[in-house]
Amino acid sequence: MPRTPAVDAPRGGLPDRYLKPEDLVTLFGLESVETVYTWRKKRTGPRGFRVGKHIRFDPADVRAWVNQQAAADTEAA
Repeated sequence: MPRTPAVDAPRGGLPDRYLKPEDLVTLFGLESVETVYTWRKKRTGPRGFRVGKHIRFDPADVRAWVNQQAAADTEAA
């Protein structure tokens, strides 16, 4: 049985695979992965988890974080 590649099958605008910090840089137009690491250190960004020495982000968690940021921005306005 052939394996299905874990590549960009869109689900609500996000890939259907775990995201790398570099993916968040691309998605949000950030300057560098250091921003993602700072978010993680300060616990202000999307929830991530470790796979060995690598950090990964579930697209559903990233979407929830984006929605939370949008709601907070709407309340502040």
